[in-house]
Amino acid sequence: MSDHPALDLDLDHQLRLEPGLDAWGIGVVGAGFIVRDCHLVAYRQAGFRVVGITSRTIDRAAEVAELRDIPTVYRSVSELLDDPEVQVVDVGVPPQSQPGIIREIAKRGRHVKGILAQKPLALSYTEAHDLVQRCADAGIVLAVNQNMRHDQSVRACRTLLRRGVLGQPVLATIDMRAIPHWMPWSEDLASLSTFIMSIHHLDCFRYWLGDPVRVLASTGRDPRTKFPHTDGLNLYILEFAEGCRASAWDDVWTGPAREGSQSDIGIQWRVEGTEGLARGTIGWPKYPAHTPSTLDFTTRQRGDYWFQPRWPEAWFPEAFRGTMGELLHALKHGQAPSISGKDNLRTIALCEAVFRAAHEHRVVELAEITG
Repeated sequence: MSDHPALDLDLDHQLRLEPGLDAWGIGVVGAGFIVRDCHLVAYRQAGFRVVGITSRTIDRAAEVAELRDIPTVYRSVSELLDDPEVQVVDVGVPPQSQPGIIREIAKRGRHVKGILAQKPLALSYTEAHDLVQRCADAGIVLAVNQNMRHDQSVRACRTLLRRGVLGQPVLATIDMRAIPHWMPWSEDLASLSTFIMSIHHLDCFRYWLGDPVRVLASTGRDPRTKFPHTDGLNLYILEFAEGCRASAWDDVWTGPAREGSQSDIGIQWRVEGTEGLARGTIGWPKYPAHTPSTLDFTTRQRGDYWFQPRWPEAWFPEAFRGTMGELLHALKHGQAPSISGKDNLRTIALCEAVFRAAHEHRVVELAEITG
């Protein structure tokens, strides 16, 4: 090793929760898998206070309430909003249903101080901008559940970049070989992979590197997905003003693993800089097996050595304590969370730019979307 001072290996891999966050009562809209097995499990672990739940199917809401020990089942969103105990609304519904619910909250949620919306916030930049403005006018703090930012390896890599351990970023890549379980509601969307799957990686690149100026993209059909869709396998390159490039291969086919072949499933990422290199894996494709993501990094500051910190937490469900925790911290301190609706407009714009670039077979500037 060199004579450089020891590196700080506390990489802030998980949001530190302040005491008193249970002062805000959380009302949940939606009772599907992601709410039942991720949101509510993580909230219980973190000590957040969930006061009630509602869903389009009340019987399902009642089942989830019993399973997760939630005291109240509301018959409708309106009934949830009438409860003064509900100061934060966690919206966990399909993307085509979410804008209408957010508008209802902004219009009549007089007790509501914060909303945690699912990603995508909306399926277009124009509609997302409208939702952000409505919440701002109502005095509601809007956050978006971009939970990959709170995956432990992703968050730790951001710390390395912020501290300069990797130097000036040169190239970042994400290689996803995984088979998503497309929910029935996805059949009705104009976009399949871009706004549902690739949005995680596009937001992650923004989290690490800031906003790109332009994108190149190509998309192809997923032969396993039988319903009509225009974007299945997504390949894209992001160009940044400072010279850095980022690229992802979002492969939702991943070979005929479900049809009889052996499987080769996983997600790997890599960030190269002028002073170091970080590489990692994302454990999500092995869910429901609790599989923590990993991080290895090396830097000129310590010479010929690979650091390999490991943590017990995984993306599902622990990252969901981070997104709700950010919103509750923001409410406590009167500030905007890093996952604010306003910030998320840039992620929605990037999704729209990638979708447009792939379908129009041209380079798209982000400014075309944002104006």
